[in-house]
Parts: sequence; C-alpha cells; structure tokens
Amino acid sequence: MSVVLGVIVPGKPQPLLAAERNPGWRSLRQSFEELRRDIEKLDADLMLLYSTQWISVIGHQIQADPQPEWVHVDQEWHELGSMPYRLRMDAEFAQAYEKAARARGLHARTVAYRGFPIDTGSVVALQLLNPDNRLPAGIVSCNMYADRGETLVLGKAAADAVKATGKRVIAVAVTALSNRYHTGVVEPARDRISSLKDDEWNRKILEILGEGRLEDVAQLAREFSAQANGDQKMKALWWLAAFLGQHNHYVGRVYDYQPVYGTGAAIVSLAPVPKAAGTLEYDEEDVETFRGDRDVLAAAPGAPAAVAAPAPDIIRTEAAPRPVGAYPHARRVGNLVFLSGVGPRRPGTDEIPGGPVRDAQGRPLDYDAAAQTRSVIENVKTILEAAGSALDKIIDVTVFLVDMKRDFAAFNAVYKEYFEGIQATRTTLEIGALPTPIAVEFKVLAAAE
Repeated sequence: MSVVLGVIVPGKPQPLLAAERNPGWRSLRQSFEELRRDIEKLDADLMLLYSTQWISVIGHQIQADPQPEWVHVDQEWHELGSMPYRLRMDAEFAQAYEKAARARGLHARTVAYRGFPIDTGSVVALQLLNPDNRLPAGIVSCNMYADRGETLVLGKAAADAVKATGKRVIAVAVTALSNRYHTGVVEPARDRISSLKDDEWNRKILEILGEGRLEDVAQLAREFSAQANGDQKMKALWWLAAFLGQHNHYVGRVYDYQPVYGTGAAIVSLAPVPKAAGTLEYDEEDVETFRGDRDVLAAAPGAPAAVAAPAPDIIRTEAAPRPVGAYPHARRVGNLVFLSGVGPRRPGTDEIPGGPVRDAQGRPLDYDAAAQTRSVIENVKTILEAAGSALDKIIDVTVFLVDMKRDFAAFNAVYKEYFEGIQATRTTLEIGALPTPIAVEFKVLAAAE
C-alpha cells in the first residue's frame, strides 16, 4: 500500500468560477494552485476523491467511466456559470475498489455511462488540482445514511484496493468544515463564517490538523459536527483517516482557511511519516468489516471486536437485547438516565414475543401487540436496573406504535398494569415502521437511584 499524501479541500464552486469576487475566494484559488504544484512534485499514479457532494442513498458508488465528459452547473450557484469537464478515470482501480468494498461487507457498485453526473465538489477539486488530467482519478460517493463504522470500512477498502493494484495514491477528501450557509443574500465582498462559534471550532480543528493529528480530528468529528454543523457529519475525515492510517504521525500543513458563503473552507495536506502509531488522545471504537444492517458493527468472524472501554455513564447490559446500531442501551447524566429506544426482542435470540409484524420479504404477519408491549416494558426494567434505577423511577415515556388503530387498546391495557401507580408522563405516536419488524418501541427518561 502506498498513499503518498492526503489532502482536504473544499468543494464549493466559488474558488473555481468567481475567485475575483472576494479576497478569500481568491486566496483559496491561489492555495489550490500551490497545492497542485506540490502534488506534481510527487510520484503518484492516481488521485482518489471522496466527495461529500456526491450523495448516494443505497450503498456506495464508484465512478468507473474512463472518460466522463459533460457540462455541469451547480444547483445552488447556477448564476456563477457552467463547468464543462472532460476527466480521466482509472476504471481498473474502480473495479478493484468495488471488489474490496464488497469483501468488507459493504454494498458497492461502479457506475459507467455517458451523462452520469459528476458532482460540483469533484469537478472543482479535479479542475484545480489536476487540470490537465495528468493523473487518472477515482471518485467514491458519500452515503448520506452511513455511520462512522461504515465509513471507516469504506476507507479501509480503499487501502485494500491500493494494495491490490500497487498504486501510489493522492487521497482527496472533498469537504467543507463548518457547513452553515448564510440564510439571506450576502454580497461576495461581505462573505464571512456564518457564526463565531463555527469559526472557533474550525480554527481548533485546523490547529490539530496542522500538528499532523489526523486520527484525533477524526475522533472529534462527531462533536465538531454537532457544534459547527459539520459537512455530512465530517464523514470525509473518517474515510481519510481509515484510508491513510488511523494514527497521528503525519506532517500537517494548513494552506488556507476562508469563508465560502458562510461555510468554513480549508485546504490542508497530511503527509505520512515512517513512525509507529502514537498515543491517541481520543478512543472511539474501530471496525474492520461492515456486517448486517446499517449501524450494526462487528469484527470479522473469529476476530475479537475492537471496542473502546465504555465511559462510566454509558450503560450496556447482556441481560437486554443488543442495540441494532452504534449506541448504548442508556446513558446516565447526573441523576437522570436516558434510554435508547427499547423494543420487545428477547436478549440473546432476538426472538420477538407475539411475533414479527412482517416476514423477511416484507409481507405483513399477524402479531400480538400486548405480548410485545409486555416484553418492551420488561426490557426497559432490565436496562434501568443495570443503570442503577428502577421502573418506578420513570419520569417520561414516548411510545411508538406502527399501527395506532389496531394496537392502541392492547398496548394501553398492558401499559396500565405497570404504570398506573407510577404516573409517568407519556406521549404515544404512530410511525410508518421501526428498524426491526416490531410493533412497539419505548423511549424512556428516568431518575437515578
């Protein structure tokens, strides 16, 4: 495997199409050109992009048309003009990437037909970093529903493909930092980061990247996204860290940081250095293979799961059914316990008391809502006890039913057996479906003992 450089670049069209309208956009254009010259000094065979602007919904798509050619107009800033492109793609590598992604349990496919749209971010990055198609390129989509684990696996699959093909690669994460746009019309000359808070977070992240601490930034991505409205939850940084190597031994360089219509746009390079992985400041879980439903993360068969030790306030218990995603059963904050959504599945077997609401083909089945409700409440009781609380400490319950008209009476009768003396507040909602084929789910807030 040989990834010679990782870079982070913005994908908005202003530096390409309207650099002269704002000093910051002009600065970004010049920094793109400086990075391009640095890249041209490297012995690379391929430029591989992960673009947050190429959104996919089902799985991950990889561009495999050897020479995509079209005229692109950005859907938000069409007044800036057209972006004609004629690109050079490495179709052989795209096939290798698809194979590697599938081997790691991901749903992936190549796309190769005339007129398939190339997104703004990819067009901007390739025209500014690779204007003469000196290097063949590859582009992989950003699945809008993928979680951290799935995105890490996608990055590791890219590393597998590099190893299999023997390529020397420039890895390009096309992403904004903060991604909060101005909500009204702002003249280009008055562009700025949309909020002081976003600017502070952007600068802190760039300070850490400048120290070469890519994995620490990847571990901070969730918090950054929550605080500064990170672009696609900063998935591009998860992908980049997994692809380059999940450690902090890089030579980092921040070329530029500017606002682009309120968002934080930065140009950064990260060059791997030949050292062993250093001590990380943060410790979210790692994952090698994507298995089962989205958010269900597990190690490869026979391999131990690489999961960080839970924080003291995180509640997990083998006595309750396992979560169907990357979340704990509950969290304790001060004297309150917040439960994740709890369904009726039995721990260990995932059997659904009263039967599932649909079969594996999605066909509806008869089921017993009362039996499911009773099992939900027993699971809630188990989790609360593991958290140092109890059923009679419940303060508030939100109930989700997939069929209010059919199931409310049966649910309500069982609920009364348990809760009549507790008198917790309650909200009952009908929803279209739940992640597993169940009819009832509770969301609970309780006091701690």
